[in-house]
Amino acid sequence: MRARAHLVVALDPKGRTVVRELRSMAPLRLVPRLRRGRDEVALVHLVSAVTAPLGGDDLELRVTVEAGASLDLRGVAATLVLPGHHAGGSRALVDVELADGASLAYVPEPTVVTARACHEAVFRARMGEGARLRAREIVVLGRKGERPGSLTTTLDVRRNGPVLRQTSRLGVPEVDASPAGLAGRRVLGTELLCWGEDLPGAVSDQWWSLVPLVRGGSLSTAVGHDAVTVERALDQARAGHPGSGGF
Repeated sequence: MRARAHLVVALDPKGRTVVRELRSMAPLRLVPRLRRGRDEVALVHLVSAVTAPLGGDDLELRVTVEAGASLDLRGVAATLVLPGHHAGGSRALVDVELADGASLAYVPEPTVVTARACHEAVFRARMGEGARLRAREIVVLGRKGERPGSLTTTLDVRRNGPVLRQTSRLGVPEVDASPAGLAGRRVLGTELLCWGEDLPGAVSDQWWSLVPLVRGGSLSTAVGHDAVTVERALDQARAGHPGSGGF
């Protein structure tokens, strides 16, 4: 299956963010929330209309947030990555353009990589001056009692040059079990925080860390035995970031 979806949000004359363009294609279904009073942020849910991705699927979601607009893009259920009937892996790309002063919170539900699946996930963002970004990813290696498939995940963000380009390869038991990998945990969470000031140095607690990046922004990383624990760890790390209360 090859699917493409596109979302554009912009400011209206009253200073509220509105959906200007929305094109969905199964399994990528975009569902805006109805406006409530004077909401200044647009909330859109990403709903999987069918079981996906399967081996051989090629999915792309392109998001544009125009100058000064604010978008909250969230999932509603975990993504289950499954093997297909034919040879070959699956691919999913989220491509984001943030204009000057734009803001995006991208918070999908966890991705579960099942046995024999082979998946590549890419999140790519280009940020204008004063743009703000929060991008979270949680990966679960296999269902309970199941050996995981393989996953390659890439985070590629630029703002007047590279902010972060990080690729992780998961699903190799020897690596996942090592201290240099997941130390035997089966869930990995990362969250990129790009807005305002950053902490002067790295902070950490048991199984999570928050590290400022050289070109601005901070990256939090957490590992755990279940997704709920990792979500809480990422929330704890984000709470220690300057300005987190407003984003």
